[in-house]
Amino acid sequence: MTPPRGLPAFRLQPEVVRLRARHYLSTEPRPFLRWAGSKRARLQSLLSTLPGKFNTYREPFLGGASLFFLLQPRKAVLSDASGELIESFLAVRDNVSAVLRYLGPLRPRKSIYYRVRNARSSGRFQRAAEFIFLNKELLDGLYRVNSDGAFNVPFGRPKTDFIVSESNLRACSKALGPQGVKLATCDFADALDGAQGGDLVYLDPPYVTGHRNNGFIDYNETLFSWDDQERLAKLALRLARKGVYVVVTNANHPRVRDLYPRFRSKVFQRSSTLASDVDKRCVVSEVILYSP
Repeated sequence: MTPPRGLPAFRLQPEVVRLRARHYLSTEPRPFLRWAGSKRARLQSLLSTLPGKFNTYREPFLGGASLFFLLQPRKAVLSDASGELIESFLAVRDNVSAVLRYLGPLRPRKSIYYRVRNARSSGRFQRAAEFIFLNKELLDGLYRVNSDGAFNVPFGRPKTDFIVSESNLRACSKALGPQGVKLATCDFADALDGAQGGDLVYLDPPYVTGHRNNGFIDYNETLFSWDDQERLAKLALRLARKGVYVVVTNANHPRVRDLYPRFRSKVFQRSSTLASDVDKRCVVSEVILYSP
């Protein structure tokens, strides 16, 4: 998956993006979805690890796309293993007015939530609107499906009626719209196939840190297996040797850091809101690993 060549390298405007990062909640475009593990609160820390210019931006664990919307690169390969997530991004890109039209009648009410959750539509723009609605009203921003692939997260009892900002959704559509931005549902290795020296790769694999360093591998196995962590690290090291700029965010755990020899690192703390168990809502330690 390679966007059209010929566009000049994308140059960061440090003061502009730092200002946007400091005022992200009032900046457009910004994520239109809630996604567990979002890095929007740590964008300023991420910015200090990025190169001053790069060619294609690649993000194979897209989630809410905080960093992409902050940078707004002209050439990008955006992907995720969640087909419904990517289909929603595609729908917003292709016809944001239709998505907004279907969002209009939806209200954050328990009865509406379960009606929509239990009887999803087949039309792509209506289904995307439903996905955005469910995402905003679900518990803890945690997208989860059962063994049959059915979305099964309970209603989250939101405190306001707000679902989505029309102006922000339109800004997101515009950012996703250039010909050089590609979206795909695939494994991260497929998404990174074709990455070349001078590209920027941001890797934010699924993980949780509520284990407090005990049983790290077992705790995360259902989200992203240790074999996948090792496979990802090997690929990241190969890309770095090719001259690709690689930035990884992960749990600040010795086993994780050992996977990235010679990568530089920055540790940061954040408040975890992933679990409904309040005992796991604590300050957790994460790490940014980035190639020399």
